[in-house]
Amino acid sequence: MRVLRLNDSVGGSRLSEQDAPVPVAAAGELLIRVHAAGVTPTELLWYPTSHTKSGEKRVGAVPAHEFSGVVAAAGKDVGCLEVGQEVFGMNDWFADGAMADYCITEFASVAPKPGNLSHAEAASIPIGALTAWQGLFDRANLQPGERVLVHGGAGAVGALAIQLARFRGARVITTAATRNRDFVMSLGAEQVVDYENSRFEEYVRDVDVVFDTVGGETLERSWSVLGPQGRMVTIAANGENATGERVKNAFFIVEPNQKQLTEIGGLLETGQLKPVVDTVIPLAEAPQAYTGQMKRRGCGKIIVTVAG
Repeated sequence: MRVLRLNDSVGGSRLSEQDAPVPVAAAGELLIRVHAAGVTPTELLWYPTSHTKSGEKRVGAVPAHEFSGVVAAAGKDVGCLEVGQEVFGMNDWFADGAMADYCITEFASVAPKPGNLSHAEAASIPIGALTAWQGLFDRANLQPGERVLVHGGAGAVGALAIQLARFRGARVITTAATRNRDFVMSLGAEQVVDYENSRFEEYVRDVDVVFDTVGGETLERSWSVLGPQGRMVTIAANGENATGERVKNAFFIVEPNQKQLTEIGGLLETGQLKPVVDTVIPLAEAPQAYTGQMKRRGCGKIIVTVAG
């Protein structure tokens, strides 16, 4: 099978197409024929890309851990999912990802693909929607009527966070570039702050939740806009190595969750949640998506089509 591997998984960013044997699903696992995979450009710099779970150096990692495809084979104990069924979901950060004709995932990390979505649309959902769901609902316990500030509202995660916050009945403020103002408002944002020309803290006060996808200075400045009972959630801080306790407490990494992904699939089927795809490219062009040089709209997810 075709597979896109990282040549130097410690410091390099070069990806090359190679041949590899089709993996075999063990108990509790599924072999997925990948139709489309989502790109997370920063993934090449993540610890699981350069190290194994035991801490040893990892070489030849395959990126992309969200996908849409078809169950090609199944190990024992995989519940109700059957060979030939269309699914979408994630796989383990330390496993070989979905930039390949086939990938392995655990049964509990996928759900049936919404029938009204293409594979490209479905592949844009798992990481972003689960991140937003777990950050807003599980971590921040966002309630109807509360005010939430979403940083990076036009991004792959932010666009889904705006929609899910509105679904919960919250009032949404977001930061975005001027060119994306109409787009984020169409998702449900009531107020948009142009981060390129304004400082959000001059326009935002006493919010109940900050959902940060940017990190750095944006995260540090965000503490001042929280209300007395305000909650901070960030996916962009270097939380595992953070020295400040409040940053450690605010940081989280998304986890696969079949139940939540199934609920998200229901929202997609009813139109209460919509996928946001920036650009769709073939596997041969995928290496460019990780360099930051690819021309794109700047809204949503870059998707790589693998099969079909």
